[in-house]
Amino acid sequence: MITIQYEPFDIGVLYRSLSNSCHSTGAVVSFVGRVRDFNESPEVTALTLEHYPGMTERALEEVVERARQRWQINDAIVVHRIGYMTPGDDIVAVLVSTAHRHAAFEACAFIMDFLKTSAPFWKKEHTTQGDYWVSERESDLASLKRWEQQ
Repeated sequence: MITIQYEPFDIGVLYRSLSNSCHSTGAVVSFVGRVRDFNESPEVTALTLEHYPGMTERALEEVVERARQRWQINDAIVVHRIGYMTPGDDIVAVLVSTAHRHAAFEACAFIMDFLKTSAPFWKKEHTTQGDYWVSERESDLASLKRWEQQ
């Protein structure tokens, strides 16, 4: 399931949905990304996330499919919020279920690493010093490279 939405999500509901979807599931790994009060600027007061409708969903579907080709995934959920959010708000949830924990951890990290670098999202941070669009980060690109070497 891939969902792009303005509304907050409930990680408990997502977990229950995923954990009940397959009886061969032995592991569910989840990641929730949240708005911080710092990033490139030390005083982030909010952020606005925009995306390219249709293209974003296809990009996320492709990332999940690539993960399915590497690991035996029973099911996966990706929920990404868009719009205006403040520190403490949840932005993204990635949940993966597999038979074994190692595959679940790796698949979840793989999906998140590709999402950060390949999905067409744009983030504007609002700070006490003004607003700016967030640039691609070298650390995200470095995280992505580790999957190319495996």
